[in-house]
Amino acid sequence: MVWEINDRTIDTRTLGIFVTVFFYLIILLTGYFASKKESGDQSSEGMLLAGRRMPSWIGIFTMTATWVGGGYIIGTSEAVYDSARGLVWAQAPWGYALSLILGGLFFAKKIRSFGFTTFIDVFENKYGKKVAAVLFIPALIGEIFWSAAILAALGITFATIFGLDLETSILVSASIAVGYTMMGGLWSVAYTDVVQLAFIIIGLGISIPFALNKIGGLEQALILYDQHIANGFTLFPSPGVFSGNDPDWGNGIWVWLDFALLLIMGGIPWQVYFQRVLSSNSDRSAVRLSIYGGICCALMAIPAIFIGVAGVGFDWSTSTLGTAPEATMVLPYVLLEMTPPLIAALGLGAVAAAVMSSVDSSILSASSMFTWNLYRPLIHPTCTDKQIKRTIRLTVLVIGIISTWLALTLQSVYDLWYLCADLVYVVLFPQLLLALYFKKSNHYGAIAGILVGLVLRFGGGEPIFGISPFLPYPMEDPVAGIQFPFRTFAMMASLLSIMLVSYLTHQRVQQKSTQ
Repeated sequence: MVWEINDRTIDTRTLGIFVTVFFYLIILLTGYFASKKESGDQSSEGMLLAGRRMPSWIGIFTMTATWVGGGYIIGTSEAVYDSARGLVWAQAPWGYALSLILGGLFFAKKIRSFGFTTFIDVFENKYGKKVAAVLFIPALIGEIFWSAAILAALGITFATIFGLDLETSILVSASIAVGYTMMGGLWSVAYTDVVQLAFIIIGLGISIPFALNKIGGLEQALILYDQHIANGFTLFPSPGVFSGNDPDWGNGIWVWLDFALLLIMGGIPWQVYFQRVLSSNSDRSAVRLSIYGGICCALMAIPAIFIGVAGVGFDWSTSTLGTAPEATMVLPYVLLEMTPPLIAALGLGAVAAAVMSSVDSSILSASSMFTWNLYRPLIHPTCTDKQIKRTIRLTVLVIGIISTWLALTLQSVYDLWYLCADLVYVVLFPQLLLALYFKKSNHYGAIAGILVGLVLRFGGGEPIFGISPFLPYPMEDPVAGIQFPFRTFAMMASLLSIMLVSYLTHQRVQQKSTQ
């Protein structure tokens, strides 16, 4: 596909590269000027939490941009476009939206009122430093693999669409994100998130009319989608499918429910979320940015949904591909094949901006937890504020390098991130909930909950480590695997174990504390 200007032919891919480079330069400059603007706050708290004075409007922007990453946008279009899944399986938009809203209603104000620096401080305050260090592990690994998975997705997209070298794409993107994050910490991340979210809104928003017009407009696009996708525009399955008698669903409805609950509740115990909550300038602001961020998160899925719908209705035999693309690549190819070159370039640049808005946040979050919850209390308890700040910057660099290396070398980085998301849901969510709301919870209960959750989760098998299912879960399908919602079952069992063991050992803990 080419574009004629003044008798010169400009290839769409070349134009896309120029636009992306332009976006990257603006993001880098924004991060630099943000670090200079806020250079008056030289404390470690300034780097970690923006001095706890983040305005609500910036908080809402950075909260939304962090969740609306490249995986969120590409994954939503993929689910909508995939004939075997459809809109009903596009769970991320409303799942993450509910996660942020519930986080705002039940967790944000409570955690911020304690004056914590990371959400791991909740465990340190309740159970002690050693148990907190154990619970810190899945939180840290989850953030690192999230960064790696996003970088890998960006590299694959750029390599496929722009014809760029995979390694170059990943290295350049990671270097820019790490660079401005080291300069200004959360202030740089927050200000660049504002710019990145604007790029996403403009880049994807203006592409929708062109893509829909290619197949006859919005009304025709909706008709074609309803004809091609089994569940059509069904957003949620009907209550009747839980009987297991619906041939379109069978026991698959329990898998749907398992992942829905994982998104909603498993999306709360992440430092990348609580870093924004704790940086807000008031308890009220912390609640507001969570709820409004959730609403904005759901709204930002609309462009990705329409792009998936347009991809279903398009006759791909007329494209330069000659055949329909894989579901994972539908968004970039809809932009490339169904919109004018400049619009396509802006849209693809927006995808890159979306990736950057998640990578920088995740790297800073992982660095914050390592520095505050491992280095400060266990490795160097007498460290000064200057040493903490230096360690944050060094850790940002190291974690950025690790995430980049994982993105470049591991084929299963997505599978590893999915596993970490499971562990956050199964292990961390019940721990966080009870540490805040169950007064009798103690370190004995916490350890029991960790062990029970891990055994039941891995009892459903884990291909990454070659672990076959060793617990007799029901609803096992020879093709689809275990359809019993064992992740949610493991989470609930972990929660009950914490409560039961804590209740039984409550008096013993009290006696020790009085001695």
